[in-house]
Amino acid sequence: MSEYDGHQYVGIDLHRRRSVIVRQTADGTQLSAVRIANDPVALGLQIEQADSRPDVVMEATYSWYWAADVLQAAGAEVHLAHPLGVKGFACRLVKNDIKDTSDLADLLHMGRLPESWIAQSPSPTCSGPTAAASWGRPRCPVPTPSAWPLC
Repeated sequence: MSEYDGHQYVGIDLHRRRSVIVRQTADGTQLSAVRIANDPVALGLQIEQADSRPDVVMEATYSWYWAADVLQAAGAEVHLAHPLGVKGFACRLVKNDIKDTSDLADLLHMGRLPESWIAQSPSPTCSGPTAAASWGRPRCPVPTPSAWPLC
């Protein structure tokens, strides 16, 4: 837990091998900016420094689902930014990972974040066609159509 006790907004710029994490207060004051290797343990340790239920935003890019799973398990409220909705970042004069991440967190706490939908985890039984409907997030073996119940 950090020295700041209020609600925190966390922005994550997820890359293939490393990520940038920026924590902010509700008024946009930056508490920390760190660069970590993409590792579930490292991500979990960084999120533990935020409050008990921080709002976390990351862009819906390649392989975001592992980070969303880690963040949700740590108690974070995960928001997924739609890549086309934040396409305007390319028109800025200053563009770097920390600025991108800070802007995502700002959009989230202002209520102006264009969000993508995050599919819910399939049920523990993993049966039926809905188990495979998580858009590339298979968490259990997908049953064959012959195993689906006839409704």
